[in-house]
Amino acid sequence: MKKTALIMAGGRGERFWPKSRQNMPKQFLSLTDDDKTMIQLTVERILPLVDMEDIFIATNQDYKALVREQLPQLPEQNILCEPVGKNTAPCIGLGAVHIAKKYEDALMFVLPSDHLIKMHKIFLRSLQDACDVAEQGENLVTIGITPSSPETGYGYIRFDAEHTLGRAFKVEQFVEKPNLEKAKEYLNSGLYMWNSGMFTWKVSTILKNIQTFMPQTYDGLQRIGQAIGTEQENEVLAREFTAFKSESIDYGIMEKASNIYILTSAFGWDDVGSWLAVGRIKKTNELGNVVNGNAITVDTQNTIIQGDKKLIATVGLENMIIVDTPDALLVCEKDHAGEIKKVLENLKICNRTEYL
Repeated sequence: MKKTALIMAGGRGERFWPKSRQNMPKQFLSLTDDDKTMIQLTVERILPLVDMEDIFIATNQDYKALVREQLPQLPEQNILCEPVGKNTAPCIGLGAVHIAKKYEDALMFVLPSDHLIKMHKIFLRSLQDACDVAEQGENLVTIGITPSSPETGYGYIRFDAEHTLGRAFKVEQFVEKPNLEKAKEYLNSGLYMWNSGMFTWKVSTILKNIQTFMPQTYDGLQRIGQAIGTEQENEVLAREFTAFKSESIDYGIMEKASNIYILTSAFGWDDVGSWLAVGRIKKTNELGNVVNGNAITVDTQNTIIQGDKKLIATVGLENMIIVDTPDALLVCEKDHAGEIKKVLENLKICNRTEYL
């Protein structure tokens, strides 16, 4: 069966401020030592399974030029620009109707644009296994990450170890981000996976589920699908998509559907959710520091420094994040990395939009 992919690339990446901005969000930045951007790495990673002409990027109009610049081989019609952000369910539905218009039915990978994966061969094997399960009936398949710690920043998926299909387990329950005590319970039970947000299904299967559980969205998607390739396409897209309820695919479909399977994998996955990820994905020196740019460190340990030409000098620091850009400087304790979004909230309140 034809393999296609939808890569979701409309996020703002606010926890990577001040590098990530409204006009240059995280997925278009290079955070690794190979100088490739996150979205470039995502596309490169799946090319052994999916032809470039069958990769679709869901983003918004503001980022269309960035997608074209960073992925020049991608057909322009494969850049799907959402008129407004409506969370992942409408986004995935839009990708599904475009693929259905092209192929009627096909296998569809859904991948975030801002994850990093170290072991590509194992990752591709997992996607191929997901295809095998998705082709057997009307199954929705998700990729679960074997948890290595009681992480409170991820959603979890409980699976039935006794009910299998190929290498996949039947999903019992999607669970929201837990507190630390619950996360420890999940880890110790061995019956929970981290929710990676990566999916595989037939286009016909996901559209049927949208029709069942999100009928109003389905009706709008059908009208959008009928308008694809016509002079009215942009007008219909703007009208219908704007009217959609903002809903995640987890809440809208996955928590309600029955034929859901999970493949458990460990392929060096990182969702790169905050500046803390830089300490995991880049090489550290003997003191645990990650230094990029012009910096001098004295008695500094376990600190992330991201700069450019300006000299950054640190003395007596530990467990800090320092990010310098031409117009903004971030200094943050690692323990408070999740609160960087509050800076943006304050900037909005103060109407200092030039820093967003």
